[in-house]
Amino acid sequence: MINNPNDPYSDQRDTALPGRPVRDPADWRAQDFKDNEEWLYHFTDDDISELKLAVQSHDHPHVDLIGLSRKDFHLPSLEEKLLRFRQELLYGRGFINFRGLSVDSFGKRGAAIAFWAISCYLGDGMFSQNKRGHVLGHVTDLGESKENTAQRGPFSGESIPFHVDAADLVGLLCVEPAKTGGESSLISSVAVHNEILEQRPDLLPVLFEPYARDRRDEVPPGMAPWYHLAVFHIHQGYFAASIEPTYMGSAERFDEVETMTAQQREALDLVQKIAAAECFKTNFNQGDMQFLNNHVIFHSRDAFEDYESPGRRRHLIRVWLKAMDARPLSPNFYARHGRIEDIDRPGGIIGSDTVLSAPLNRQ
Repeated sequence: MINNPNDPYSDQRDTALPGRPVRDPADWRAQDFKDNEEWLYHFTDDDISELKLAVQSHDHPHVDLIGLSRKDFHLPSLEEKLLRFRQELLYGRGFINFRGLSVDSFGKRGAAIAFWAISCYLGDGMFSQNKRGHVLGHVTDLGESKENTAQRGPFSGESIPFHVDAADLVGLLCVEPAKTGGESSLISSVAVHNEILEQRPDLLPVLFEPYARDRRDEVPPGMAPWYHLAVFHIHQGYFAASIEPTYMGSAERFDEVETMTAQQREALDLVQKIAAAECFKTNFNQGDMQFLNNHVIFHSRDAFEDYESPGRRRHLIRVWLKAMDARPLSPNFYARHGRIEDIDRPGGIIGSDTVLSAPLNRQ
């Protein structure tokens, strides 16, 4: 058992050790949710009333979300639930979906502010999601492709392989669903680790070794346009994982980056194969929110088709959250972002002239 005062689930986990199965509350398979909806919380009428009241004074054209934090949103009864869900995210199952917020009733701006309010309770601050400094991101098809090494997945309608984002938690609000497709798939990276240990123990050590990753032209000052980070990590008895297949592949465009070995490619392929076989799929209805822990969950997105009307095009709003009391992470997570001693919690993307902003409209 791990002695961590921040971890209310410590009696359900063992100290993680290399080459051993990881016992962690975040170890689950899709079949575990076949007959239950523990992963889904339906907002009550009282919850919605509290949110509307909390959002009301901020819902105007000149609102600047950057200046709003947890203290600006009074949620007397919903707060207790959100703090419980936060613990589930950080140390338990690792994901939660919310349903029941009406975008039509709140309005698109009001719904975005409500999403921000909930995010403030689940996290301790927002990370920038791109070199432009957007802490409120807009996931929508702008006609881009992941084949373009100057862009990332949010701006295409293509499928995205199982991956993580550069934050403790990622949250999504569905403002407009797709005409078809766009389903979200989640898989416990703890379960993937344990499956690989059982199926191909010879490949497991490979995933604990560093892989080169492309920064996709979003380079922090003084750093190289690529970095190295392993897929699996164990630190202070806790397991964590990170995978970005598209960026791992495109890192080889740099002459200085080593070519992946056959074993490295095979190991990445096996991760995707196991994830696809064991994943839990969820649809995004309008007003749905999803939050997940990047350190124990891999997520993917199916390709989608949009409606022809510009106002109906698929549109998700995204946040990347830091959580200061989240599971311990190895120094390698911090080194991705700069000097370890300057970083309170690793995450986000910063360029040479990044200025933080929270745009409420699609960019």
